[in-house]
Amino acid sequence: MDLLIYGATDLGYMIALSLYQEHSVTLLDNLEKLPEKFNALDISFISGTGADIDALEQADAGKCELFIACSSLDEANIVACWTVKKIVDIETICFVHTIELYRNLVSARQKHYHTRYDIDTVIWPELLLTQDIFRIVSVPDAIDVEYFAEGRVKLFEYRIKGNSTLLNTRVMDCSFPPNVLIVGITRDETLFIPNGSSVIQEGDKVIFMGLGPALDTLAANIFQSSNQIKTAVLIGGGSIGFMLARKLEEAGVRVKIIEQDEERCIFLADNLGKSLVLHGDGTDMDLLEEESVADADVSICITNNDEKNLLCSLLIKQLSPENRIITRVSNSPTAQLFERVGIDVAVSPRASALTELHNRVQARDTDILATVGGDQGEVLRLTLPENFPDTQVMDLTFKARAIIGVVKRGHQLIIPTGKTLLKAGDHLKIFTMAEDSKAVKELFN
Repeated sequence: MDLLIYGATDLGYMIALSLYQEHSVTLLDNLEKLPEKFNALDISFISGTGADIDALEQADAGKCELFIACSSLDEANIVACWTVKKIVDIETICFVHTIELYRNLVSARQKHYHTRYDIDTVIWPELLLTQDIFRIVSVPDAIDVEYFAEGRVKLFEYRIKGNSTLLNTRVMDCSFPPNVLIVGITRDETLFIPNGSSVIQEGDKVIFMGLGPALDTLAANIFQSSNQIKTAVLIGGGSIGFMLARKLEEAGVRVKIIEQDEERCIFLADNLGKSLVLHGDGTDMDLLEEESVADADVSICITNNDEKNLLCSLLIKQLSPENRIITRVSNSPTAQLFERVGIDVAVSPRASALTELHNRVQARDTDILATVGGDQGEVLRLTLPENFPDTQVMDLTFKARAIIGVVKRGHQLIIPTGKTLLKAGDHLKIFTMAEDSKAVKELFN
């Protein structure tokens, strides 16, 4: 696929890095030359703005299949998407960073005035991160949660603790509910796909995939997480804090927000129905003690400053080592560093946005439903072609590391075994290493 990316930003680099190996990527930005980190990528570069038709023509926009606008200026992204539509009827993806622009671009009223210049997909990373955090909070002790097939299929990731019943157990000897599979294990920051003889060790991050009710049973029985979250403390009342507080209120969770900006506190108090809003600094140990932050079921540090989020998280851990901490970070590498020093879950708006983008970059009947393990693993959705012969799973010859997690046939969902018969038209959800996804696609296509 030929892709045109507007914006040599950090996000633009992440997008180009994740796509250039399988797609032809051209980057457009009003710079004389690209920042040095882009030099390692096999991509083309055109100097110019996304609103410059000459620059777009020089970038051969007419032959591109997808245009991604991710510059640091929202208005420039919007104009660039409108401008490229003048040249070619191309799918456009626009990144924005404010709730006002997002609402205007995706509102129902916009659909009443549909034109060929409309932006096809609008991505607001903060909204996606809010949704990710809420899913994680909804499953106590999980460090990652993904839903597929309208929630009928789930993926849970757990860190194995010293008192876990799975500790030092071979995968083949684990007693799980029916319709649950272990599809991946991250050990020492390296993700791998286990076999039956793989032994689960303390500190491993184990990824389970299966039908929704079966994974709920796993969470309740093995990870003892039947008690739902009742109280939450949010450090930071920005866009993510506000949206997350509303979702938690709707779920019946008692929310306490600590926000340093006084005007923002007034806004939160006026627009949230039940949350307690406190004007203060989340790094103030006296305030944390006075407000009994350590007694909350979960603490979520979501300011827009990595260093402050880390400090707040460590202070709360000092007050209560058992307190579950979810912390916002700017990118995936930083998330790994945070987890090394004891943060339970580190989440990134850029990583959330990248996953959403992958869902839009489709190849035939293939798309990426989720990335896990710091982008080392992917959950692929594949549809078996019409000429695919009936084949048992045990008879497949994988040239790459992969596990078929779910088979959807009509309205039926199947967690496959070696004897499961795959048929033409089946929709497969496959867990694989990111570097092996191309080989997996070739096997079935």
